[in-house]
Amino acid sequence: MQWIEVTVRTAPEGIDLLCAELTEAGFDSFMVDDSEQFEQFLEDSKDYWDYVDETLAQKMRNVSQVRLYLEEETAQAQLDELRSLLEALPARYPACDFGPLTIALEDVPDEDWENSWKAGYRPLPIGEKLLIVPQWMTVDDTQGRLPVILDLGLTFGTGEHASTRMCLCALEELISGGERVADLGSGSGILSIAALRLGAKSAVGIDVDPAAEHIARENAARNGFGADRFSACTGNVITDRARMEELAAGRYDVVCANIVAGVIVQLLPVVPNFLKPNGVFLCSGILNEREQEVRGAIAAAGLTVIAQRREDGWSCLLAK
Repeated sequence: MQWIEVTVRTAPEGIDLLCAELTEAGFDSFMVDDSEQFEQFLEDSKDYWDYVDETLAQKMRNVSQVRLYLEEETAQAQLDELRSLLEALPARYPACDFGPLTIALEDVPDEDWENSWKAGYRPLPIGEKLLIVPQWMTVDDTQGRLPVILDLGLTFGTGEHASTRMCLCALEELISGGERVADLGSGSGILSIAALRLGAKSAVGIDVDPAAEHIARENAARNGFGADRFSACTGNVITDRARMEELAAGRYDVVCANIVAGVIVQLLPVVPNFLKPNGVFLCSGILNEREQEVRGAIAAAGLTVIAQRREDGWSCLLAK
């Protein structure tokens, strides 16, 4: 089947009304690209990122458009309907700036939209011991590596980013067998699952996003780890003291936080509550230029940096 991508150029002021009118007319499958919404998203979530891909930022600059995908066989009738709708909009809403409302068409070959992105993934060796395996693949020979099976399409934590790779390599050295591990900001559960593969006795993944709890638990089950070895939960250990004390009970040999510098700095005052004597705090997702800031927060929390890794502009710190 052949598809036609229809791009309607508009303006930030009119994009919401345009989407409402498209939905009302039966065009219920479309994508929105809007620079103002993009910038607002970045502002609202700035505590959770330290960089934005410059190519993406450039692509989104001064863009307000809606993209629809029409089946080639029925596209002409739908295009006629769309053109009529766009012609009528300025008169229906004279106070609203809809911008140019121009249409651009492009042929798109048929493909499996849901699964085509999987083609680029391969099993990923990490460090000396681990192998990250997409859950839809079967690997007959892991060459002696320990497989960590993940659904890679759902949330942060695939092993490809330098910050996660450094954490996994550090875990290879930290886990010798029998440890209790906590992962603050667990995402996909990759660090917890890797720790269990390496011989940890138990692991708990904690995240502020309820979706991450479900995802991490499913990923653990794919690797054969049930509730006796792995638990996932939702909670904010920074703002919820009772939740923090509940989750910190029993203390941990290794506490991980692969997030971003700003959140790590906020976490550090409560990290000692999670650590056993001589326990290790492993933190990553730190841009090199923010490393000193994190080191200062580590010292203020009464911990001492014992090792560091750097890769591709990112830092990973270990502290006791």
